[in-house]
Amino acid sequence: MGEISKADFKYSDEEMDALIQKYCNDFTANAAAGMYDPIHGRDVEIDQVILILLQKGRKNAMLQAPAGVGKTALCVGLAQQIVADNVPDKLKKCRLLEIDLAAMSAGTSSISEFQGRIVPLLKAMAERHYHPDYGLTILFIDEIHQIMPTCHGSAYKGLSEVMKPYLTSGALYVIGATTKDEFRMYIGVDPAMERRFQQVNLSVPDAEGAFMILQAVRPGYIKHHGIDIPDDKCREIVRLTEKYMKKRNQPDKSIMTMDAACAYHVKEFGTGGELSEEAIYTMVSKDIGISALALKE
Repeated sequence: MGEISKADFKYSDEEMDALIQKYCNDFTANAAAGMYDPIHGRDVEIDQVILILLQKGRKNAMLQAPAGVGKTALCVGLAQQIVADNVPDKLKKCRLLEIDLAAMSAGTSSISEFQGRIVPLLKAMAERHYHPDYGLTILFIDEIHQIMPTCHGSAYKGLSEVMKPYLTSGALYVIGATTKDEFRMYIGVDPAMERRFQQVNLSVPDAEGAFMILQAVRPGYIKHHGIDIPDDKCREIVRLTEKYMKKRNQPDKSIMTMDAACAYHVKEFGTGGELSEEAIYTMVSKDIGISALALKE
């Protein structure tokens, strides 16, 4: 398919922007506005995704990792790289959008009505793909297994069939996120869908990796809560979450614990000073059902 004129667009820029505002979360716009904390420890995986996006054939990426490991954070990191112009020329004007399937399906009474909402967005993105005045538009779909026809109980099942023609023509770029088990159960059984994606596996950070991630995101929490968070408190948070929160994954469990502990400290002691051990032990104890005194001992 060759280049098309703007006059041939079925959807104007204003109509496309209205659809994006209604149904998407614009990662690149948010990154440009400084809304995100720095993303640490995913440089290798971000490079993998960039390499996939630059290809002509299988240029869609499938992020695979357990919950809480940082699949969405990787896309935020990619958006930050795009905004900083730290990407190849082909990606420098691109737009990274997270599609909000819940917002898109709200108020619909049938699957066909829901699919009718996404088709205009897909068409608007696809027709701009062939025009030199527009950068690439990349869609991020979290829990992408939910769009597969075999995912019973999902309000979005069958959406994959609507997207396949756009993926086949190469006019749509997609980054999906799911777990390995859900990929195997729902996407792996559909060879036509599976071969359109290249897999990117995200490892769970170890204790040292989780500590370095806490250090990277710490400035945003210091600013928000108005208290200091020293390195030794970060290490204690990681130690406790590693030891007692076995069913959850790093770095999510350490970041959430740090945030909760800071909130408790501010509630009890006010702003200023540094995060107390009492706040850390109290919030960990609430989460795991063991007394704070027992944790200290």
